[in-house]
Amino acid sequence: MQMKFEFGLPSQFSAEAASLLALILFLYCLFRRKQKADTNGKLPQPSSSWPLIGHLHLLGGLPHIALGKLVDKYGPIFMIKLGVQRALVVSTAEMAKECLGGTNDKVFLNRPQSIFVEHLAYNGAMLGFSQYGQYWREIRKITTIELLSNHRVEMFKNVRISEVRSAMKSISDVRSESTDMKQWFTDVSMNTIVRLISGKSMKECYQGEEYDRCVKAFRDFFELAAAFVPADALPFLRWFDIGGYEKKMKAAAKEIDHIMHNWLEEHKERRGSKEEEGKLDFMNVMLGIFETGQETPSKFETDTILKATCATLILAGSDSTSVTLTWALSLLLNNKDVLRKTQAELDNVVGKERQVDESDLKNLVYLQAVLKETMRLYPAGSLSVPREAITDCTVNGYHVPASTHLFVNLYKIHRDPRVWEHPLDFEPERFLRTFKDFDVRGQSYEYLPFGSGRRMCPGISFALQVMQFTLASLLHGFEIATPSDEPVDMTEHFGLTNVKATPLEVVLTHRLPHNLYS
Repeated sequence: MQMKFEFGLPSQFSAEAASLLALILFLYCLFRRKQKADTNGKLPQPSSSWPLIGHLHLLGGLPHIALGKLVDKYGPIFMIKLGVQRALVVSTAEMAKECLGGTNDKVFLNRPQSIFVEHLAYNGAMLGFSQYGQYWREIRKITTIELLSNHRVEMFKNVRISEVRSAMKSISDVRSESTDMKQWFTDVSMNTIVRLISGKSMKECYQGEEYDRCVKAFRDFFELAAAFVPADALPFLRWFDIGGYEKKMKAAAKEIDHIMHNWLEEHKERRGSKEEEGKLDFMNVMLGIFETGQETPSKFETDTILKATCATLILAGSDSTSVTLTWALSLLLNNKDVLRKTQAELDNVVGKERQVDESDLKNLVYLQAVLKETMRLYPAGSLSVPREAITDCTVNGYHVPASTHLFVNLYKIHRDPRVWEHPLDFEPERFLRTFKDFDVRGQSYEYLPFGSGRRMCPGISFALQVMQFTLASLLHGFEIATPSDEPVDMTEHFGLTNVKATPLEVVLTHRLPHNLYS
């Protein structure tokens, strides 16, 4: 019995120990498998992350170029830390498609809420900076139907034509040795969109120093939108306002709101008067919509919605247009053979006995290619306006948590040598041959000047019409050269939009009979 007991107990103990050991081994293998999966699913990340600030020190200079330099080392998709925030950076068409199309087209739809959004975007009431939801859908629907649809674009063509021709006359009458075309494009774009929104052009509303102050406030909007505000990355620093950014934002916001408030009050006072009867400017249309009792579910007051929406359209409609036109003319002046081809097409289609009409634009295929190639090399937003993931998702097999910011590096995508032959060269002909089927409406992820997906720019038709008509009118009407025939400086300036850093001084000479400029 004793021997049975001695051998029986160890036998029972061995079975239990074996079972326990097997369980431990199973759990260990499961843990290692999960750990390996987590490692495999972890996005590449630059190794030089600093305490607290993360990778912010890597973003010196122009962010789209700084982030583009990391691609060779970390690949076309990687994660960076911006203080307490994480941001996903994608730099190829394939990665952009994964984020903006397919299963993720409903994921990256929010906008990060920042100090800038609080002060300068009416705390998110501005369409471009609103959180995705019913408010955003309703306001986008109103702006698309009432201002940016093809029907409305056609309806307002007389405004575009009169503003461009008025601007042509203004530079035709100038007797100075040179003209700053960067400022000229800004004035044309601003006057056109302000007239569509408020019923009067900017030059009719403001003169002299007051005009300059308004334009500066709008310019400050874009510079401050792209500024790194330490308190966004590290919220406990907000009390210090390092760099004075919040103070600058409040000042610019006050100026912009003052402009919008005055226009809105003028419209309210004139509502119902014979003077306003039949007027179709956007502010009147918006007032009419809200007077009928249409409710837009949101936390915002009606006046805030009206001011924020009108400000959004003015800012987006003027800046991106003038920026693109400035780069287009700069590239043409640095590539005289392309300039000559563009003007030859204009002479062939339009002739020299009349001015360009909008009906000519469909036949100016080379000029359209010039603008497409300009937007490839210098997209108005080289680094897309950041988006934010609404939910967890998977991109290229990697797990991306909710609230992760997304940057799409259009600068890098548009210069990808795997897609574009001689990617740094200005060759409009590529859009007449290999890439003739590429449009600008976000369907070809290799080329996204207006973005893609649900949050892509809604004003594409309007922007194309304004840019094509303005550039065609200018190149048809004038021989253009730089002083002393010097190359144009192509230095970029930091901002939400990719602005040329220096003025664009040119010398203009009439190409048409003098009576056509009056």
